[in-house]
Amino acid sequence: MEVLKISSNSNPNSIAGVIAEQIKEYKKCELRMIGAGAINQSMKAIIIAKGYLAPMGINIVCVPSFTDIVIDDNTITGIKLVVKVEN
Repeated sequence: MEVLKISSNSNPNSIAGVIAEQIKEYKKCELRMIGAGAINQSMKAIIIAKGYLAPMGINIVCVPSFTDIVIDDNTITGIKLVVKVEN
């Protein structure tokens, strides 16, 4: 499973497609981002992916948490969203 790194310039429709594919294959997907713009794009993508998966009877949930992200030897607090199939 690939960790998706989302930026404020990421395309929500493209991200949604990748989320849906990972959910179908692995039953979960992990997204990481820094900043409000990236969080916004991530949430849009999750909502779109939910719409892609619903007709197949797959309902997803999102579990948010903080994570440390290292950029150029600096540790920054980012957001991690784990999207998974609802039990």
